[in-house]
Amino acid sequence: MRVFIFVIMIKKYWDRLPWFLKNRYALTLAAFAVWMAFFDHYNMISQIQLRSELYQLESDSDYYKSQIVEIEENLEELLSDNAKLEKFAREKYFMKRPDEEIFVFVSEEED
Repeated sequence: MRVFIFVIMIKKYWDRLPWFLKNRYALTLAAFAVWMAFFDHYNMISQIQLRSELYQLESDSDYYKSQIVEIEENLEELLSDNAKLEKFAREKYFMKRPDEEIFVFVSEEED
């Protein structure tokens, strides 16, 4: 008797469910979509993060490629002209000739 009442109650609630919740294929598809979206190793959140990281790395790659081109041009310019090489060494590394003295002025704003 109890089982019969229980079955009637279940049938009453079963009839109230929308059609897509009764369809086992739709339920399987929904469960698969939820699993892939949130629980899988390659879920949507990690895919979005990986795509963002890829975009950042590509932009960094473009920046470094442009820097390489600029540095190669500077290197070619320095190796071709001794006057420019001397100027670069004096400005960048504070090199001097043996009979010279160098004074470096640092503004207070930089400190």
